[in-house]
Amino acid sequence: MRIVLAGSTGVIGRRLEPLLTAQGHEVIGLSRNGPVAVDVLDRDAVAAAVRDARPDVVMHQLTNLSTGDFAANSRLRRTGTRNLVDAALAAGVRRIVAQSIAWAYEPGDEPATEKTPLDLGAAEPRQTSVGGAATLESAVQEAPEWVVLRYGTLYGPDTWYARDGMMAQFAAAGKVPADADVSSLLHIDDAVTAALAALEWPVGVVNVCDDEPAAAAQWVPAFCAAAGVPAPAVTGGERHGWARGASNHYARTQLGWIPTYPSWRQGFATL
Repeated sequence: MRIVLAGSTGVIGRRLEPLLTAQGHEVIGLSRNGPVAVDVLDRDAVAAAVRDARPDVVMHQLTNLSTGDFAANSRLRRTGTRNLVDAALAAGVRRIVAQSIAWAYEPGDEPATEKTPLDLGAAEPRQTSVGGAATLESAVQEAPEWVVLRYGTLYGPDTWYARDGMMAQFAAAGKVPADADVSSLLHIDDAVTAALAALEWPVGVVNVCDDEPAAAAQWVPAFCAAAGVPAPAVTGGERHGWARGASNHYARTQLGWIPTYPSWRQGFATL
């Protein structure tokens, strides 16, 4: 297939592109600084690039998180996704595969499933991230065929949660709490294999995360140990209702996706 990979120079995109090529696909990478340089916020430029590429599939792996500016990332998810989807539909693309997040669900007691509603009534600053993800997902679902990958918190080389990543620096400064809030994590390599597999998955949203949702009180000290920085003191208090983690049961049992790193306990060894 001819595949437009938007975000081809990002942490997922640059790992995904060679795997797509190895499977015989022709990949046209779009990014600010790649061979096909496009600002996804430039509607006309995106339309022209996708039209010229004549793709069968568009893969949306765009983020704007290098500086931790969540407002900029939300703008990309809203405006950039709108531009990309409109360009894809105008070019006759049938399938769009896009990344989203697995921590945008409404509050609850158990790990969220794909049927759990998004937390659309969240207050700021959480609303910025949730609203951006919801807008992205709504736009992508206009395609005849679509898959939304709700990724867990990414860790591993080149991510925020790398040995030399932003969160390791924050942890060293005592700015990463080890509290009751629950997260579902995902090794970067497993995010890539899911994106590759999603070319053949049925239409729908999919939680893509490891098997072990865990409280920060559990995984943050382990991350700090792997990153070689001092661990914070474990704190008490109530869990935020939305900090519930997500279940990968559907991906495992119905789609046959098995993470290489089923737990952050093994995955942190790769840092």
